[in-house]
Amino acid sequence: MRTVNTYIGRPIERVEDFRFLRGRGRYIADLKREGQWHAAIVRSPVAFGRIARIDAAPALKMPGVCAVITAPDISQPIPTIPFRRKNPTIAPYAQPIIAADYVRYVGEPVAVVLATGVELAEDAAQEVIIEINALTPCVDWRASAAGRPLLFPGTATNIASTFTAQCGDAAAAFAAAPYTRRERFSVQRHTASPLETRGLLAEWHAGDGRLTVCGAAKLPFFNRRALAGMMGLPETSVDYIELDVGGGFGARGEFYPEDFLVAFAARKFGHPIKWIEDRREHFMAIGHARQMDADIEIACQTDGTVVAMRGTMHVDIGAYVRPNGMTPVRNVIQFTAAPYRIPNLDFTGHGVLTNKTPAGTYRGPGRFEGCFFCERMIDIAAREIGVAPLEMRRRNLLTDQDMPYALVGIAPEDGFGDTECDSGDYRVTLERCLEEFGWDDKKALAGTLRDGRYHGIGIGCFIEGGASGPGESARIEVTSDGKVDVYVGSSAIGQGIETIMAQIAADALEIPMDDVRVLHGSTNYLKQGYGSYGSRATVMGGSAVVAAVEDMLKCFRDIAARKFSIVADDVSVSGGVARARDGRAMTLAEAAAAGVLTCEGTFTSDKRTYTYGTAAAHVAVDPKTGSVQLLDYVVVDDVGRVINPLTLHGQVVGATVQGFGSVFSENLLYDADGQLLVGSLADYQIPLATDYPHIRAITLARFPAPHNPLGAKGAGEGGIIPVGGAVTNAIASALSAFNVQPTDLPLTPPRLWDLIQRSRAPTP
Repeated sequence: MRTVNTYIGRPIERVEDFRFLRGRGRYIADLKREGQWHAAIVRSPVAFGRIARIDAAPALKMPGVCAVITAPDISQPIPTIPFRRKNPTIAPYAQPIIAADYVRYVGEPVAVVLATGVELAEDAAQEVIIEINALTPCVDWRASAAGRPLLFPGTATNIASTFTAQCGDAAAAFAAAPYTRRERFSVQRHTASPLETRGLLAEWHAGDGRLTVCGAAKLPFFNRRALAGMMGLPETSVDYIELDVGGGFGARGEFYPEDFLVAFAARKFGHPIKWIEDRREHFMAIGHARQMDADIEIACQTDGTVVAMRGTMHVDIGAYVRPNGMTPVRNVIQFTAAPYRIPNLDFTGHGVLTNKTPAGTYRGPGRFEGCFFCERMIDIAAREIGVAPLEMRRRNLLTDQDMPYALVGIAPEDGFGDTECDSGDYRVTLERCLEEFGWDDKKALAGTLRDGRYHGIGIGCFIEGGASGPGESARIEVTSDGKVDVYVGSSAIGQGIETIMAQIAADALEIPMDDVRVLHGSTNYLKQGYGSYGSRATVMGGSAVVAAVEDMLKCFRDIAARKFSIVADDVSVSGGVARARDGRAMTLAEAAAAGVLTCEGTFTSDKRTYTYGTAAAHVAVDPKTGSVQLLDYVVVDDVGRVINPLTLHGQVVGATVQGFGSVFSENLLYDADGQLLVGSLADYQIPLATDYPHIRAITLARFPAPHNPLGAKGAGEGGIIPVGGAVTNAIASALSAFNVQPTDLPLTPPRLWDLIQRSRAPTP
């Protein structure tokens, strides 16, 4: 990309916000079609059992009820939701789009009621009679891993897949190390909580055999391909349309059973079908995440040099394998030790099925958990060895001399096993974080009792993978008035791509940003696209815009050369104007008036980007109640190149607050019968804006990414990744007099109070 840099790097306010702040956002709930019916999903009330009978007759007698769909109404065999990556072991555990024989979690769809009004549909759904022969559910991963009971007939195990990550000789390193330590950790089950729940509106256009599905988010092109295949339609006959989205965070936008059921109903009955998920439904139907147990060992020299780590992780993935359900299992074993130079690693990760809502991805999947395990392990080891935790990190963190640094490989290989840290010096963000935090001034507070509360400080270093491949597409079209329309395959899920892509395009074209309009949200805009996941939109989508601009400028130069009757090499382009050496000029508008001026660009790469950083926390713990107050929190990361400091700052701070919810309160609890004990936001405590006012996010751009023209790295998830490690280390520091070493999340007041009560009495 050229070095003319008018907009990239400037803190430009999001152009999207102008319509949002005026109440002109357009969400799925705002859509209404003539003759539309409303869908209500009838869900299994039991966690595990065989369906004996479904009687829809009482519901069909109710006013306004138009139809009820059950498994026999759908072509056999019942379609299953496809996976995003190939892995032969998970095939038997794919989720059917509706339960036909067995139900395997509370909330699994068993029928769809269609009515002329949403309340009518919901009332009628309560009248559908479901008889299920209940089986003993398995809600504990330990029993499930032992096959008690098997959840799928014909299978030999409830472990859907096992991944290994190995390098060096961990066994020999442990045998020779003067210090080793083993510890068990766990992270609780929780999920994303977007302001806007899921929703869909599907329309069947019988005249031309086309299907339109509104409400796409994150993966419109994958979802279109999946739906077309299930319904026996050409992919080009299905259009997924993305509207404004009230949050995604990894969970919203995967292919769910409702994506098929709503579209199937629209095609079968010829009416537009609308479905909006309520909050109670959301908790039992959205992809869950995070529940993970780890048995970790570390081997060190007496000076704090880490020579090896090894461990086994068990991930509770719920009743079925989601389309991307193996990502947390793979990520946790590859990235647990990622910020550090550790020559010998041996990790195994198991994806274990249970009778709970299926789990998938949530912001920083596997990396949040792995960072918590690793950062706690380093703090525990450092204090036992007698080395300052900071010095232990300084000794082992990756530096620019290590780059590129190959990360531990994964088996079985699924397309993302081989990767390497691309650029950076991880000690730089550590030192900057310590400086901004005022570590030297605060370290005297660690473990002290002041005004009835114990103070502590903690730190956590992290790595964030971004720019998930394989590519992205963009199309640029110049209108007759000289304005530029930029069509992108990336999805808008709150990260501000209308602003970011306009900045990139305006700089590349050297035209005012006001002359650029970014369009996204329809699978008909481009031949292919990939969407937004894995911190990829800016890097992959922005680089595709750069590629499209380069083709556009070449086209523009050729058009001008023909007009001037000269060779293209004698034409220069700057500021949206093509000029011959003799002074003759042509504007983009004039070129567009002469014919269609449009170009497509693609960017492909198998090289991921790695943002990295450090977070530090200062907490005060009340030993009488176990409550924790966050007094200060600083996170510093290096993202290679900053496109927009304002949107980036919002991403980091927002992700950080989500991390606090993960550490302190959010928990999806089940009873022994597999019943979810969370039904509303009164039961599930997400952070409020006023809960954590002391957050400082600082972004560096010292080491650009070497494998894309922008030099940018993905940065949408880094804010959440270090929170568990940094905050828990701070709490352990505060409670050092009690010898309390928390190893399990969430750190609720009752849990901390119990740890304090069970510890020895405090020493001076």
